[in-house]
Amino acid sequence: MTATRGTRALLGVLFLTAATVGVWLLWLGWDDEYVVDARTGASSGPYEPWQVIGCVLTLVLLAALAGTRLSPWLVAPVMTVAFTAAWSWRAASTDDSGLWAVGGILVLVGMAVGSTLVSLAARRIGRRW
Repeated sequence: MTATRGTRALLGVLFLTAATVGVWLLWLGWDDEYVVDARTGASSGPYEPWQVIGCVLTLVLLAALAGTRLSPWLVAPVMTVAFTAAWSWRAASTDDSGLWAVGGILVLVGMAVGSTLVSLAARRIGRRW
C-alpha cells in the first residue's frame, strides 16, 4: 500500500504541528517563574536567554528539515500557527495585563518570517544537492 502525495503531506503536517508544539514544551512550556531583583524590584522572565536561544535553534533545524520534505508554503503557516497558539495559550492564562497579545503578535510575525525564510532556503539548497 503506497501513500498518496496528499496523505504524505497530511502526515507531514500532523508531525510538524506536534514537533513544533513539542519544541515549545521542551524549551519554554515548563517555565513560568519570574525573577525579581531584590535591590531594584524589577522583574524579568519567565524565560532565560539560553532557553530562547535553544528554542530558536531547534525551530530553525525543524523548519530546515521540514522544508526539504514539505512545501515551504505549507511549513511556514503550520509552524507559525502551532507555535503561536502554544505560546499564546500559556501567556494568556498567566497574564492579567492583556499585554500577552502584543507578545503574541511579535511571536506570530517572527515565526512567519523565520519559518518562511529557513524552509525556502532549505528547499533551495536541498534541490541543488
